[in-house]
Amino acid sequence: MSGPAAGTPTAARLRPLRALLPFVARYRPQIALALAFLLLAAASTLALPYAVKLLVDGGLSLATVDAGERLAAIRNHFLGLFGVAVALGLFTAARFYMVSWIGERVTTDLRQAVYAHVLQQSPQFFETLKTGEVLSRLTTDTTVIQNAVGSSISMGLRNTVLFVGGLAMLIATSPRLMLTVAGIIVLVVLPAIVIGRRVRRLSRASQDRIADTSGIAGEILNAIPVVQSFTQEAAEARRFGEANEQAFAASIRRTGVRSMLTAFVIIGVFGSLLYGLYGGVQSVLAGQITAGQLSQTALYIAVVAGSVAVLAEVWGDLLRASGAAERLMELLSATSAVADPPVPQPLPPAAGGVRVEFDAVRFAYPSRRQQPVLDRLTLAIAPGENVALVGPSGAGKTTVFQLLQRFYDIDGGSLRIDGVELREARLADLRARIAVVPQEPVIFSGTVLENIRYGRADATDEEALAAARAAFVDEFVRGLPDGYATFVGERGLRLSGGQRQRVAIARAMLKNAPLLLLDEATSALDAESERAVQAALRTAMACRTTIVIAHRLATVQAASRIFVVEAGRIVDAGTHAELAARGGLYARLAALQFVN
Repeated sequence: MSGPAAGTPTAARLRPLRALLPFVARYRPQIALALAFLLLAAASTLALPYAVKLLVDGGLSLATVDAGERLAAIRNHFLGLFGVAVALGLFTAARFYMVSWIGERVTTDLRQAVYAHVLQQSPQFFETLKTGEVLSRLTTDTTVIQNAVGSSISMGLRNTVLFVGGLAMLIATSPRLMLTVAGIIVLVVLPAIVIGRRVRRLSRASQDRIADTSGIAGEILNAIPVVQSFTQEAAEARRFGEANEQAFAASIRRTGVRSMLTAFVIIGVFGSLLYGLYGGVQSVLAGQITAGQLSQTALYIAVVAGSVAVLAEVWGDLLRASGAAERLMELLSATSAVADPPVPQPLPPAAGGVRVEFDAVRFAYPSRRQQPVLDRLTLAIAPGENVALVGPSGAGKTTVFQLLQRFYDIDGGSLRIDGVELREARLADLRARIAVVPQEPVIFSGTVLENIRYGRADATDEEALAAARAAFVDEFVRGLPDGYATFVGERGLRLSGGQRQRVAIARAMLKNAPLLLLDEATSALDAESERAVQAALRTAMACRTTIVIAHRLATVQAASRIFVVEAGRIVDAGTHAELAARGGLYARLAALQFVN
């Protein structure tokens, strides 16, 4: 997404920050307390110059009084100054704590909201957005917003109060002179706003480039064995380096423009205020004001100049946070292509399996609409039936599983479970009826037992261990150093392919769903383990509907029916013996596998 046009009003630059208001508004009491401390700290700061004036005029300038009285007066004034300093320190510390708490809390809530929302998106969402970019937005962008909410906004409000209060005090001291200075400041601020527009555009570009590097790193780090196997380490390092340099260049462009903005504002405002101080000195020489009033004026000038310098920094921070908020709101505003219907239709009780019906189903993946995957596919599976899908790669077998879980919606035809159209049922109800063993099992970082219990979080240890024994996980766990408490590493890298597959099978068996989907469930097992696990799977299949995808036809011979899929259609169906005798695609596949 490109930055806004140069002619966009200034308020529009910070408009994305408005999306944070619902997250901030939850903590109104804390915000009120923080604002109270902010105002008290600002008032203490504005009181210091006046206290110095009293010290100069009421102590240092008392040349005609007794030395003891003069020293006592000076001591009292210093005690007053110390009291103001104590108040300033306490109120500033309290303000810092409260605004930091608000920043941390809002960022935590925002990060949780974005993550939970992304989890609800269909796989279609991730066809165009890299996982690494999502992670970058969850980390880098939320950190930028945390700095803005927990620091920059507070500093901006505080220094705005100081700026207005300081100017008011200066105008009260020397109205004519400071009104002239205020006019000069306006002439400085207007060009600064124009420069600020470019800062925001560059901030968004910088965050996008950082997300690109995160996307590349996330993709490659998850495929290290493949990268090293093909000796692509140097090439991938170069690719990351190029993206990293682009991120650096974008960041430097942003920093350069922001530095120019800061320098322009500080020089312009300090110059105008020094002009005011020069006028103040002339007024002292002319006898129009006292030395204490001059000291007061000098300190208020320092307060106003310092506040403007901070406001310039805050403006840059807010522009950067606006770009980060815009990127996060893009995630929060994303709507899933697959969602619950307004009025869900309940699924009937499942006893002994479910009925599955594909009726002239047509489907193409959203990213490849010109390439249909299923073309009027029709099949019906009775409750408790054990069927298999076979066919060449790319025929649409795995797509059938994805549609059954409603990761995507069909483009035409009808897809029903127990007579209910999938789009009419709640997603949670539908997916609760399905257990899946994917071709490439996903193992999470954690222990063996935790991965098995992922199938049903409320399962007892005994139920989880029973599923593990049924899937023959127990055989290899006994050899692990900590048994079922063994840490398996990220993506289960400490387990072999066959071990990971058995854990995935145990997880599906623990879920105990009425529809079991097996996608090459035993492809990573050796012959002995496969026979054992096949026996366990046959036990699991006895009381549920099972659909098996297998390229090795030896694993599907026991199916009650075998559906042959080619080019997204069912081209044949029957038992192994019937299909082998009939000839056709299945017979050719069987000849390739069974004939030496």
